[in-house]
Amino acid sequence: MRLTPVTADLLMLLTAAIWGFGFIAQKEAMDAVGPLTFNAVRFGIGALAIAPLRFVIPRIRNGDRRSELRLLWKGGLLLGLVVAVASAFQQYGIVGTDAGPAGFITGLYVVFTPLLGLIVGVRTHVATWIGCGLAIGGMWFLAFKGDGEGFSVDIPAMLVLVGAFGWATQVLIVDRLSPRTDPIELTVFQFLIVAVTSMIAAIIFEGSSALNIPHILSVATWEVLYSGVLAIGVAFFVQIVAQRKSPPAHVAILLSLEAVFAALGGWWLLDETYDGRTMFGCGLMLAGILASQVPRLRSGRKQGSNRTDPGTRGAGPDV
Repeated sequence: MRLTPVTADLLMLLTAAIWGFGFIAQKEAMDAVGPLTFNAVRFGIGALAIAPLRFVIPRIRNGDRRSELRLLWKGGLLLGLVVAVASAFQQYGIVGTDAGPAGFITGLYVVFTPLLGLIVGVRTHVATWIGCGLAIGGMWFLAFKGDGEGFSVDIPAMLVLVGAFGWATQVLIVDRLSPRTDPIELTVFQFLIVAVTSMIAAIIFEGSSALNIPHILSVATWEVLYSGVLAIGVAFFVQIVAQRKSPPAHVAILLSLEAVFAALGGWWLLDETYDGRTMFGCGLMLAGILASQVPRLRSGRKQGSNRTDPGTRGAGPDV
């Protein structure tokens, strides 16, 4: 089938939907297994799901193979550790946070990425600061609850927020490594590191039951398979294919909709209800995410559809 821009946009929308509904799987799994155990198993399955892509997509050569492998080991190890920490904070936060708000909070990595880029000397647009202000306002309504006697802090929401900073860090590292490494090899290696380190942490903090993989797969079958195979393997491949024809402006908007799909999934499948304060906070965060993308949307229209958007490389922050 010939891939047209319209088909590519539909595939990108499918990717956002898969990632958004992935928050439902992450939430539901916490009734059966520990957060670290779940991360270890799903990232291990994800690595196995992505590895066969090597037979579909030829390896991208980036100069001397020995130097490339050395960078792959160092970069993959760093990425794996960052993703392991980010996913641990996110998963522990999801235990006490509805799937919808968790999706919006995680989506703030889009705002945080250019802000963290300032540390390495990457200038940011004024739209990013506007987006950051809107995002902070949205987080206030989600994380700080008024009870008539003062304010209480929603700790799980803050844990998800810390995870979003981790995902932003991961995006910046991938942006530096991807031009000099093969994307399939880098992704598989980093996910294997996440699986191994998360399993070690799970054994320490959640007990040796983390090693009972058959039991984990039996009590959280669809959650693990959805998160590992669909949210990591299938969505990653679909994103790679679709971005070849989908303009960066479209990519930025469509992938930001994963937060909306997370909220819809929470309402539809988990019977989550959101009060006015929560909905207003999520609305402000979505506005912040979109506002921060204004420079990319404008440049995307000028550059056409054949340019890969560096802000959306990788398998997404909610895998």
